[in-house]
Amino acid sequence: MPRDIDHLVIAVDDLEAARADWQALGFTVTPVARHPFGTANAVIQMDGMYIELLAVADPASIAEAGAGEFSFAAFNRDFLERHEGISMLALASDDAAADRDDFAADGLPVFAPFGFERMAKGPDGVDRKVGFSLTFTAERRLRQIGFFTCHHYHPENFWRTEFQRHQNDARRIASAVLVTRDPADFHEFLSKLTGQHDMTSTSLGLTFDLGRSAIEVTSPVGYQAWFGETCEPDPRRILACRIAVADLDETRKVLDRNGIACRERMGAVIVPPSAATGVTLAFVDQAAFRL
Repeated sequence: MPRDIDHLVIAVDDLEAARADWQALGFTVTPVARHPFGTANAVIQMDGMYIELLAVADPASIAEAGAGEFSFAAFNRDFLERHEGISMLALASDDAAADRDDFAADGLPVFAPFGFERMAKGPDGVDRKVGFSLTFTAERRLRQIGFFTCHHYHPENFWRTEFQRHQNDARRIASAVLVTRDPADFHEFLSKLTGQHDMTSTSLGLTFDLGRSAIEVTSPVGYQAWFGETCEPDPRRILACRIAVADLDETRKVLDRNGIACRERMGAVIVPPSAATGVTLAFVDQAAFRL
């Protein structure tokens, strides 16, 4: 089975400001939590997947990557030296060791196992332990995207239905959108990363259907056609994501009520990156959306 999207990491300069921005977009955002390696986050949970707003909280605690290691915190620190936005793509896992073996067998880079625990404050105000094992890999031509699988420990403490109710009716991440000059250059890597060896190819790029979500790879021309935004000639970054909602009219009302500038384009409600910490958001009707 393909690995579905578990979450997207969005690196931000100011975590409290980012929480306010995403709340204005109609999302319920969890309280801030701190990692033991110098970063802090707040999470937007949906049905089995989430968005992680992440900031540097304690630069002195960030460890540089040693030989054979990947430093989650250092990667995001360095990303933020250039811009805010989607810095990492995390796919779902139920066996971190098996993922590492699969990546190695497919000739992808592998790094030392990495796991951690932290406390998460629930909607009832109680702190509970959550934990994660991250299995990193990389593509040398995509240096501004971190790739890993995420295996959750204590999932009953992490997933909370109260945090999954959003004013904008968001239900899931429909897709992450990688923008690059030559989309076909990355089909082999993404096939090995996701375990999805079938893809759809159109004049606008490639799509890997992962089950409940997808990875789209499009050119700057495709990015402008889909979202009405322009970008540099070859960004090689995840510039956008689609969010499936239960009621697009309700989403429009929330955005209008909160003074969020948006546009209608190709059946989606588009929020520009200036209103979403460097991310182009496309809200789509979950019943009608088809890539």
